[in-house]
Amino acid sequence: MLGIWILKLMLDLSNCVKQSKYPQHMNTKFYLEIAGMFLIPLLVVLIPIFIGQRYGIYRAKKSAELQHTPVGAAVGAAFGLLAFMLAFTFQIAANRYDARKELLLDEVTNIRTTYLRAGLIPEPMRTETRKQLVEYVDLRIQLASDASKLGLTMTRSQQVLDSFWNYSEKLGELDRSSENYALFISSVNDLVDNYNQRITMAIEYRIPVAILWVLFIIAFLSMLALGYQFGISGKGSFRINLLLAVVFAVVMFLILSLDRPETGMAKMNQKPMFTLQHQLQVMQFNGGKQ
Repeated sequence: MLGIWILKLMLDLSNCVKQSKYPQHMNTKFYLEIAGMFLIPLLVVLIPIFIGQRYGIYRAKKSAELQHTPVGAAVGAAFGLLAFMLAFTFQIAANRYDARKELLLDEVTNIRTTYLRAGLIPEPMRTETRKQLVEYVDLRIQLASDASKLGLTMTRSQQVLDSFWNYSEKLGELDRSSENYALFISSVNDLVDNYNQRITMAIEYRIPVAILWVLFIIAFLSMLALGYQFGISGKGSFRINLLLAVVFAVVMFLILSLDRPETGMAKMNQKPMFTLQHQLQVMQFNGGKQ
């Protein structure tokens, strides 16, 4: 199962880089970031286990009457605290992932509502709004399949939203008491709010660095104690150490992938956006009617 997961990971990385339009040095940076997300947790486990095991063997040779029970209790307590920190960190990343899913559904609803309410405003703003909303959805779908277009997508999306707000200002000048115009302006406001929340949640919010530092320090000390226990008992082996390191690295890789959606390693299901794209294309073909 582990071999299958690693093979799938390598294929995903290959596809991400093939789809990327970044220069070669940007592809290298992408590879280094992904490799660091796995190798750093791996080394955080392997190195202290090796050091602790060497020291435990040294101490066992010096004193054959070492008591194993206090060491085992300390290792158990350390691993309990490590498990708590892993669960706590994973919960932060999982909550942000769930929040991004909710924002996606809200965005789909807001786009469709704005498209329909565009029928309440006069030409040529009605046609231009609907045309740009179709483009807005296309940009979102392109970004889901190619993360390298993030900068371009953000720039163009902001331009589209700015044009919608300009339409809203013009409508307000035409008739401030119109309920139809008010409905459209409200939809545009919701769309702008959703965009800002989505950008903030996906790009700016991260697991606090202090939490990651505490997690890695606890992991380092826990593995150091475990290596020491292996050393004084003479029961450790490189295969067990490597297995433990890989398991920890996989869990941390999952957490960091959820925390960094721009890497494309934990992709969100974009089916609601694809469905919306099809609906808008049908409505555009029918002249804006459902």
